Amino acid sequence: MSQRKGSRSPYYFFVRDQLPELRRRGLPVSSVGDAIPYCSQAWALLTKEEKMVYTERTQKWSEPKCSQKTAEETSDLAHPVPACPATKMLSVSSLPDASAMSWKNDEAVIADIFYFLNIYSHGKLPPLCEQRFLPCEIGCVKYSLQDGIVADFHHFIDPEEPPCGFRYHCQAAGDATHKIPMSGFPLSRTCYSVVLQELLEFVQPVTGLRPHFYCRSNDRFRVNWCLNRMASLTGIESQLELLAVEDLVVELYRKKYQKEPSKTWVCRELDVVLWDFCSNTRCKWHEENDILYCALASCKKIAYCISKSLAGVYGVPLTAAHLPIQDLNYGGSTNTKMVVLDAGRFQKMKAERSACERRSASPSQDQECVPSNCDPPCDPPCGVKTSLYETSIMRGRGVTRLIKSASDLSKSSSN
Repeated sequence: MSQRKGSRSPYYFFVRDQLPELRRRGLPVSSVGDAIPYCSQAWALLTKEEKMVYTERTQKWSEPKCSQKTAEETSDLAHPVPACPATKMLSVSSLPDASAMSWKNDEAVIADIFYFLNIYSHGKLPPLCEQRFLPCEIGCVKYSLQDGIVADFHHFIDPEEPPCGFRYHCQAAGDATHKIPMSGFPLSRTCYSVVLQELLEFVQPVTGLRPHFYCRSNDRFRVNWCLNRMASLTGIESQLELLAVEDLVVELYRKKYQKEPSKTWVCRELDVVLWDFCSNTRCKWHEENDILYCALASCKKIAYCISKSLAGVYGVPLTAAHLPIQDLNYGGSTNTKMVVLDAGRFQKMKAERSACERRSASPSQDQECVPSNCDPPCDPPCGVKTSLYETSIMRGRGVTRLIKSASDLSKSSSN
């Protein structure tokens, strides 16, 4: 962001304070202008009171040379426009992590309550917009290793009006994921104040203790921004602590084994599609319309993954509150909408089925196949190339059959 000579913004002083920390991390920042891309997210996550400190510094700096017009410009500069977003510099932000969590014993781990939270938005707006997100759906589940999913919370949120010129952008982003329309939604929506009040009632925090909310690390900036946005517009002080669920899983493994798994492995475990179409996972509207992306479902699937991975580690028996019922009954019927993960087996079955259909449809072709239980399927899996000679053993057609016939003829003539 280029600053006009003789003027400063609150964001300028904030970035200047971050310079020592950024240099300590080895980032190539020699001036405020170099540090701006690394501080945009940290600035967006500050509270109004924290930003007011930098606003006061701006006013003190500009008092000797500014009039009332300069004061108005300073208020406009309270929300600066970063040069570019820095999606990977969450370390500069004030978001906590789960590394400080500690439990006395395994019983404390099993009985501890976790809240998994997610908020969906109508797309992500560019940094030049004050409204980075338009919250439209919120989902949260109350979970413990001992009892599984205890309760859930879900609301469709009445979104704000998008900035001028971005309505199509927001609706297109929604159509590609959760498919919640910006207008004409058949169900009732809830305003920001009611959402926050009911979320706090759902949590029912114990006096002196702050409940821990968890979400995926790649959703963390969006969820935190939406919570701060709703709190700033309604005046409700929520003081919710948002942590990364990947850190929670690492801490749970470390507590039991004194070793921590790699975060790559943890992310892969959480990126499952096994329960995408299980009943009682999505909200009623997404379930009825067969839409995959649902804020409530994303929270429940986190609980399912932790139950499947860690319940056995801590000796907790799985119940219907830990996993969907069909996953507990291994001998039950399979959901027809389940994604086929064993692609090789699927391709083999497809090839065998197509071969049987051809034999039943054309008896003449049946004579050309060599009957053997050890032979591979007549057709190779889709996308897999086989050598010409392997095909000739099964088919004996075309040029290969002609060459084979000529070879047999030459052998018989020589005899």
